[in-house]
Amino acid sequence: MSEALPPPIWVDSEKSLRAMVDDLRVQERMAVDTESNSLHAFREQVCLVQFSSRGADYLVDPFALPDLEGLSQIFSESKIEKIFHAAEYDLICLRRDFGYSFVNLFDTMQAARILGYPAVGLDRLLGEKFGIKIDKRHQKANWGARPLSNEQIHYARLDTHYLFDLREALEAELIASDRLQIAREDFSRLCAVDDLKGKINGETWQKFSGRKDLSLRELTVLSRLCRWRDLEAEKLDRPPYKVVMEDVLILLSKRPVEKLVDLSAAGMSEKQIKRWGSAVLGVIHEGLQAPLVRRKREDSKSDAVLKRLDQLKSWRKSLGLQMKVDSDVILPKPYLTMLSENPPRSLDELAVLMKDTPTRAQRFGAQILHVLGGQSAH
Repeated sequence: MSEALPPPIWVDSEKSLRAMVDDLRVQERMAVDTESNSLHAFREQVCLVQFSSRGADYLVDPFALPDLEGLSQIFSESKIEKIFHAAEYDLICLRRDFGYSFVNLFDTMQAARILGYPAVGLDRLLGEKFGIKIDKRHQKANWGARPLSNEQIHYARLDTHYLFDLREALEAELIASDRLQIAREDFSRLCAVDDLKGKINGETWQKFSGRKDLSLRELTVLSRLCRWRDLEAEKLDRPPYKVVMEDVLILLSKRPVEKLVDLSAAGMSEKQIKRWGSAVLGVIHEGLQAPLVRRKREDSKSDAVLKRLDQLKSWRKSLGLQMKVDSDVILPKPYLTMLSENPPRSLDELAVLMKDTPTRAQRFGAQILHVLGGQSAH
């Protein structure tokens, strides 16, 4: 599969967008991927959307096309299968930026995980199956910059071009191993998730509030430092870690300093100290005087729930080792919490709780009930 590929079609006008949509609308399957700029901007956004049909590869430029509503009908069309690799992040980004909804999806990464592949990156799978080499260095490129380099364009189109062949190979293996239905249920659950939180740059200090090694005073200093950093990052339109790393802020919260010369010991560079040193010292001083913040309250689980949770984790880990898959392939995380907090007493009750993955309920239900101490009969 090392044939020379024709150039991808650059979609940056209403005319080229309509032509692409007309092509995709009549396809049985299409491949999709996105590129974002999370490493280069304060608020990440989709900077490129790649599509492949069996006859062409398309690169859609959202910056040149402010209205991409026409793609909505394709993503929500049940007759067209959308092939992604590692769909979850792409779906989050596409929902967040464009409000799309999705049906009929095939995720080649999840398929590979269900089959027990030890390495499920697209580069590894394409290399192993087809001898295709992908230079993953472009993964961290600034996709928000224009023009894109020829190397970026080639990399972007490879992310979708070979997904058809990979999907066919993995589906055959899923059928042979009798795991296709589990995969299809996982694909459907991905479509149903409506989590618009995604990856939010500039997360507040509260994500650290559960740390036992930080006192309330230290958390208060950290909260001031995080707010300062977020404002600075937003002003510069860069990720917060590119202003000051989190580890540095935590260390400054634990060991507050009063002099510029002491900031270097916490990990700030000479350039950072010159630019922000005085501001950081001022923020630390404010945090030492400010009213104490309150920790984010977490729902406490009873000893019985925690015991059931540990039992389920041990069981799925053991079975995962037997089946040579990651433990969450046996029982995804949402069901761990649900079953430990609402233990079913029968297979019928378990089937209701696991209605979104009935194949797992059927195959593993008796074992789950045994682990939870319920009845294994209807």
